[in-house]
Amino acid sequence: MTFTTRPTLRGTFGMVSSTHWLASQSAMGVLERGGNAFDAAVAAGFVLHVVEPHLNGPAGEVPAILATATDPTPRVLCGQGPAPAAATVAHFRSLGLDLVPGAGPLAAVVPGAVDAWLLLLRDHGTRTLAEVLEPAIGYAAAGHPLVGAAGQTVARVRSLFTDHWPTSARLWLRDGRPPAPGEVITNPAYADTLRRLVDAGRAAGPDRQAQIEAARCAWREGFVAEAIDAFSRLPFRDSSGRAHAGLVTGDDLAGWSATWEQPVTLDWHGHTIAKTGFWGQGPVLLQTLSILDALDDPRVHDPSSLEGIHAQAEALKLAFADREAWYGDTDVPASALLSAEYASARAALVGDRVDTTLRPGSPAGEPPRLPSHLRADAGRGAVPQDPSTGEPTVRADGVTRGDTCHVDVVDRWGNIISATPSGGWLQSSPTIPDLGFPLGSRLQMCWLEERLASTLRPGRRPRTTLSPTLVLRDGEPVMACGTPGGDQQDQWQLLFLLRHLAGGQELQEAIDAPTWHTTSFPASFYPREVEPGVLVLEDRIDADVLSGLRARGHTVRLSAPWSLGRMCAVTRDPRTGVLSAAANPRGAQGYAAGR
Repeated sequence: MTFTTRPTLRGTFGMVSSTHWLASQSAMGVLERGGNAFDAAVAAGFVLHVVEPHLNGPAGEVPAILATATDPTPRVLCGQGPAPAAATVAHFRSLGLDLVPGAGPLAAVVPGAVDAWLLLLRDHGTRTLAEVLEPAIGYAAAGHPLVGAAGQTVARVRSLFTDHWPTSARLWLRDGRPPAPGEVITNPAYADTLRRLVDAGRAAGPDRQAQIEAARCAWREGFVAEAIDAFSRLPFRDSSGRAHAGLVTGDDLAGWSATWEQPVTLDWHGHTIAKTGFWGQGPVLLQTLSILDALDDPRVHDPSSLEGIHAQAEALKLAFADREAWYGDTDVPASALLSAEYASARAALVGDRVDTTLRPGSPAGEPPRLPSHLRADAGRGAVPQDPSTGEPTVRADGVTRGDTCHVDVVDRWGNIISATPSGGWLQSSPTIPDLGFPLGSRLQMCWLEERLASTLRPGRRPRTTLSPTLVLRDGEPVMACGTPGGDQQDQWQLLFLLRHLAGGQELQEAIDAPTWHTTSFPASFYPREVEPGVLVLEDRIDADVLSGLRARGHTVRLSAPWSLGRMCAVTRDPRTGVLSAAANPRGAQGYAAGR
């Protein structure tokens, strides 16, 4: 029997996997009280705002993919807010900027996470707003032992807080110091915000859906929108080195709501893999799988072998190059990008040696268009980053300055969901004191250059890295999975899916296996660095494989043995009703729960 750090959990009642044990157990508590998978996911989502504040927040975003027990057709929940009405290229250029700052009020989009969670609860949940928010209110009001990584994040931005973001300093620097690992931390302002949403719902009467709609109104048009509007007008220091006011207004919040959309899918090895649309990076995973199949060599499906790692890295770089040229909240040549003919043409570019150039294709017969910033800087190495910026790439030692969360839930009826909340990190923007949370900084994903797929436009969603996954077999949903990790999300999911779906490994075995990713394409986050030819690998990977990769021209950068990947996964066997779950052991934070 293969050793795993934890067992793959199995049962028939319900399963949860998330990036924090308190969120997993809170979701299980909702299932135990008769709620369904969607009630549980909403409860977990709001708990994650409290217990992983360095990884997500209420003013962040959340895309999700789900299927219900009565309709196995996958649906995408888009909780990615758009650029505010005043966010124009001309405005940023007038400030002397050629990139959207990676932190600060100017980088904020319309907050999307809370409205999306509430829309999910309204349309597919069964519990009341008060019931699903109870765990988050409790942790925010009474406190929770803060994970060490959150305190470390506060320590890295301490001078920024004390010198420029006093509202954040008041919340996070108690007695002038960052929180110690395990210190019990409260957020009374956020607890009060949630209570006020519940009170707004109760004032609407006894109907569950009417209560949820009233809370959505209080968020988008009431006291939350008013506080965001007022605070956004204040200038604060951002990663440009200067102070700028934000652009999000109350009208922006009132004019947007989360939406239901169709997923993009790929039929692969007897499974259908569903991802968000091309406003996210999820189709990169589908393109990569298609390119690997077009190579027509079974060796390329092994993420631990020399042939597999090399081919997968080269295929990923081609797919991510297409992301840079073609993906965005605009008209995208989607069918051409996912066609077998295009995959074959791209596969022909995979050679025996590494390629260090950015090679987008022409799926619709039009030449690809890349930002001049990338064309000018494609060969530069990593640039030191302001610790307040972005959802950064993983360093060689596996440490990140900020990241994302994930939660998967499946219940005994067959409801299933994969969600990847992120943004609104404690280090992304100054805390709004009346609300207890900061705005996000997802606007940094947009380019300040015209005629690009991801050019900044008012009302347009920034191209997000957030990438939940739903897998179906014979039309029935069988797995929800995902991971934090920014540009690494679909890379780490690729390895997991290859190991589990093609290689037959158990969930936990596939999660525990040595992980790697490439940074040989433009990063999505400020300052958008590129590291041509670099492969970052956990040093548990076989030494002969590492030598072979170096011989093929890869720049091998070794990471700590248990440092890369943050996978979560739940499954359901439609034939037997058996449910399973597994979670990432790295960082000693993610946990699965179920019975």
